[in-house]
Amino acid sequence: MNPRMASLRKWLFAGLLVLVPLIITLWVLEWVVSTLDQTLQILPTSWQPDQLFGIHIPGLGVIFALVVVLTIGALASNFVGNKLVDWWHALLHRIPVVRSIYSGVKQVSDTLFSEKGNAFHKALLVQWPHDGMWTIAFLTGSPTGDLASKLDGEHVSVYVPTTPNPTGGYFVLLKKSDCVELDMSVDEALTYVISMGVIAPGGAKPSP
Repeated sequence: MNPRMASLRKWLFAGLLVLVPLIITLWVLEWVVSTLDQTLQILPTSWQPDQLFGIHIPGLGVIFALVVVLTIGALASNFVGNKLVDWWHALLHRIPVVRSIYSGVKQVSDTLFSEKGNAFHKALLVQWPHDGMWTIAFLTGSPTGDLASKLDGEHVSVYVPTTPNPTGGYFVLLKKSDCVELDMSVDEALTYVISMGVIAPGGAKPSP
């Protein structure tokens, strides 16, 4: 290959490595800010910042949304707030269609955001989708009740994420003896999955 073309190719890829992550990060931040800015629409028209100040100030929706979440959290943390939340949950559980959607979403959110909850307990190495092919998975719990009685031997509940988007994946029940516990944190394992194996645990640099 012509040395000049090789240099141009090298510079092109070096530039893309710098710009692509930056552009995607800025795009995601812009989407988050613009989406949260829409929450200001719940305010009376005369109270909306665009009307009060005469100009649009990006980011005010983020602050407003944060204040709303913190306020609801503070109210829900006291005795009266707990009673209101329980009443609200009971009301939603009586609406046929809403009940099925709300209960499922609430269980997931309780697992992810509750201080007592832990969505992923440990990082595991499992053979998936067939023997001889290994991938990263996460321990989510153990089957109980009727499920456990139908399984032969001790099993664990495992989430196998897809890459580079770990929010899509597969929930499977595997024999505990078939799972290898990894000596890495859940965060390190997630980073490894999202980077498609490029960013190795422990800060190791990818091979050239």
